[in-house]
Amino acid sequence: MFTGIIAAKGKVSERLQQQHDLRLRIHTGALDLADVSVGDSIAVNGVCLTSVALTGDGFWADVSGETESRTTLGALHTGDPVNLEKALIPSTRLGGHLVSGHVDGIGTVTGREAAGESVRFRIRVPRPLARYIAEKGSVCVDGISLTINAVHGDGFEVNIVPHTLQVTTLGTLQAGARVNIEVDIIARYLERLLLGDAAADAKDSGITAEFLAEHGFLK
Repeated sequence: MFTGIIAAKGKVSERLQQQHDLRLRIHTGALDLADVSVGDSIAVNGVCLTSVALTGDGFWADVSGETESRTTLGALHTGDPVNLEKALIPSTRLGGHLVSGHVDGIGTVTGREAAGESVRFRIRVPRPLARYIAEKGSVCVDGISLTINAVHGDGFEVNIVPHTLQVTTLGTLQAGARVNIEVDIIARYLERLLLGDAAADAKDSGITAEFLAEHGFLK
């Protein structure tokens, strides 16, 4: 588990395309690896990866074909910057929200505009994820825990303060960029819980506006 509070910016220092998957060498920059061992989890742009070898200034990780198909990691090139966070421990301050590192899909930045000293981004998510996005709720974008300021259909807006722009990859994002999206884990479990015993038989989520109205969640 992670918090979505980025600890350091690193970069891809080597990329090895294998027959069915990908191996990445990540230079971790200012991230302290003193307490990291082979087998530990590190989030790279919000994707939970397992360190398979430590290199002193970074680590190697394998990216499966499944992960390549569901995230932006397959599109990374040598030199590309990445957001890094080590897995949380019981003493970690939970400054963001609970993040699993299991990306739900790829979103697209549809707009960027200055908002005083901050920057306001508009991001569109895959249609099946839109129901998990709520105003003032939490979302993880490329591993960064963000508060949703507004929701418009399958899109949402986030306001990014100067500090976050400086210490993460958000500062370089422009319209058209693709980003990893992980919705709030509580929203995913709540949807399943609302199905009750019917969850064992459901082929899909089964949560519709009619379902919510019937059970008193909508008026």
